[in-house]
Amino acid sequence: MNPETHHGSGARSARPVGGGSAIEAQGLGKKYRRGWALQDVSFRLPTGRVCGLVGPNGAGKSTLMGLATHMIRPTTGALRVFGAEPGSTEAVLRTAFLTQEKPLFRRFTVAETLRLGHEFNPRWDQEVAEGIVRAGQVPLEAKVGTLSGGQRTRVAFALAFGKRPDLLILDEPMADLDPLVRRELMTTLKAEAAEHGTTVLVSSHMLAELEYICDYLLVIANGGLRLAGEVDELRAAHAVLDLAGHGSSLAGTPHRVIDPGGHEGRPGALVRLDEPIEYGGPAEPPTLEELLLAYLRSPDAPGLIAPSARAGDIHDIIVHDRTKAVTA
Repeated sequence: MNPETHHGSGARSARPVGGGSAIEAQGLGKKYRRGWALQDVSFRLPTGRVCGLVGPNGAGKSTLMGLATHMIRPTTGALRVFGAEPGSTEAVLRTAFLTQEKPLFRRFTVAETLRLGHEFNPRWDQEVAEGIVRAGQVPLEAKVGTLSGGQRTRVAFALAFGKRPDLLILDEPMADLDPLVRRELMTTLKAEAAEHGTTVLVSSHMLAELEYICDYLLVIANGGLRLAGEVDELRAAHAVLDLAGHGSSLAGTPHRVIDPGGHEGRPGALVRLDEPIEYGGPAEPPTLEELLLAYLRSPDAPGLIAPSARAGDIHDIIVHDRTKAVTA
């Protein structure tokens, strides 16, 4: 049996890439006194994707989001948001960032908070913002400081969605919500992104829930990019093989074992299919959770950047910026 053929038959074809890049990075790196938080990271996130940003604590996820929102500046390389430099007027107007802390003015009422959002955002959608708040039965006249953690999260979501961003960046946005409210907000997120073509970059440790909303993936470990691309194309590039159960071996074959298996759940080794493998046992595509856990367990495994996630040359990015400046 050829696992690659079997694998491809079960996977949906990747959506065509169009509309350019929401985020593009080339040779991106950030160094602090303690060392490199990110180093030599290159990728593109096509527009219109809902992308999960995954990695262990300290892997560099927050650093990447900080670079994309101009909260910090790179040590090496470059990053662009819709072709513009982070911090530029174009990038700021088109991006909304919801941090873990979800900073809000505690003395403001919910209505005053939304009014502030309206005053600072020219594309503000009051109907959407109020709809998110009312769906959680959060009183508009209540002061933010009197709300529960989940209610404050909902207000913060309302501010982010109300801005009508082209790029929405979310850093562990739902950790303080109960499962029912998390699923409700994820459904809203998925629907809003689909309706308006919003690109979403969401960092989360909740792998099963990422599978529900994400069609794109970035996995970071040890300050480097390990996986990037469409969920379907990444799954199609791997297989779970039951080597022990069938007395099989992959010695000498063109494969890369990412995780030898032996963990809870479905047994078997997760391998990357660089080329077709002649293998007599069952081969199935991994679930997204299995794929993520395998790479998180093996942070030194060789990375895989799918074609849709490969960035252009850094000189092309810089020349593009200069051309825009001259023609503006």
